[in-house]
Amino acid sequence: MLEPAYQADVVIVGAGVAGLSAAHRLTSAGVTTAVLEAAHGVGGRMSTEKVDGFRLDRIGQLLSTAYPELRLTPGLDGLVLRPFAPGVLLHSDGRRHRAGAPAGTGGARGALHAVRALASAPRPTVAPGTGASAPRGTAPLGTAVDQARLAAALTRVANTPIERLLARPELPAGQSLTARGLPSRTVDGFLRPLLAALLCDPGLTTSSRCADLALRAFAAGRLCVPEGGAEVLPELLARTLPPGTVHTGVRVTSVSTRSVTTAEHGEFRCRAVLLATDARTAADLLPGLRVPDFHQLTVVHHTTDEPPETGASLLLEADRGGPVAHTAVVSQVDPSRAPAGRALITSTVLGPPPPDVETAVRTHLSRLYGTSTTRWETLAVHHTPEAVPAMRAPHDPRRPVRLLAGLYVCGDHRDTSTVQGALHSGHRASTAILSDLGATGPMHQAEPLPAAEAA
Repeated sequence: MLEPAYQADVVIVGAGVAGLSAAHRLTSAGVTTAVLEAAHGVGGRMSTEKVDGFRLDRIGQLLSTAYPELRLTPGLDGLVLRPFAPGVLLHSDGRRHRAGAPAGTGGARGALHAVRALASAPRPTVAPGTGASAPRGTAPLGTAVDQARLAAALTRVANTPIERLLARPELPAGQSLTARGLPSRTVDGFLRPLLAALLCDPGLTTSSRCADLALRAFAAGRLCVPEGGAEVLPELLARTLPPGTVHTGVRVTSVSTRSVTTAEHGEFRCRAVLLATDARTAADLLPGLRVPDFHQLTVVHHTTDEPPETGASLLLEADRGGPVAHTAVVSQVDPSRAPAGRALITSTVLGPPPPDVETAVRTHLSRLYGTSTTRWETLAVHHTPEAVPAMRAPHDPRRPVRLLAGLYVCGDHRDTSTVQGALHSGHRASTAILSDLGATGPMHQAEPLPAAEAA
């Protein structure tokens, strides 16, 4: 029997959420697809470490219930999202200020109520001996007039169609927010720490268009995490693909429009190739692709049997008085991440970590939570130098996914550097491939992966 001309319609290099979401759309259209992943598991940076019954995310990007692709991506029907308490807690001037809507409210209306209610929110007493500064000044959002301006801005962004947001003039986010008449107190006290949590960019150098998309998701939905850890999302996508679609431990060494070459299995022939790796790996396989700058971050996980009394809230540092940008008792949000009787506190440091990051974080957390942290146990410290692609202005959040007919690229570096951006990039790439292949029904029957070559 003659050897087939190709072994799959499409080969996807990389089993992160972008590649896996594209694979779902392709296989649903009858396009046979092989996903090749160099690591021994799927998910890329969306990984979760298991330690003594705890589930510890390596990066742990925040999601929003308003992300459209979480609803539109095939295979995610079984995803369970665990929302934070509405709004956020802000630590400023030695106090914690709640900027959140009452339970049961949501969307732009909830965000509006949250801003107006902030000034009357209860302010907890800081425990003595924690090094917190004496309470002083006004709430992080400024005066009542400042809060009303912010409320109106959030309402507008929540109700503005995405395409209109992307058509706005582009500036660095900090300049854009100031140009809209928002006072510096509001920008620095609320929007800067919020966007630092959402985009890992405390400097507000991100494109104003990308910042608007993040603020839209915050104002229109609820911040949340996947139940069971970040890895659950890619693992769910992989598990619900047709059997034999995903192949792990397969390292791709070169690509073309009609084949990929692997270190273990030789050449794999196809009709189209989709690069769905991180930006640096994609550029290694296709020299000439732009490699963006990255935001580095460090995630520190602690446990204690006496959790701080902040509930399921996301706590943001508004004063930049220490290394921690945001923190949460994440086991209050998702109980599956910690064994019974233990609390899991997850904290994020943006930028280069201080020399003794664990000690600096522990000291800062005592001020943020208003309690002693000396008895807290450190479970893990994860530092990722290239954690999140930077989206500094000018930034095209819809960079082309078709390089030429038969060769495509997707990932958060081609869209926005969020889970929504990665999923949407995979969506755009699969649409382009289906259009170029003229797929209207079942196509080629996939062949097994070639046997690994002997060493």
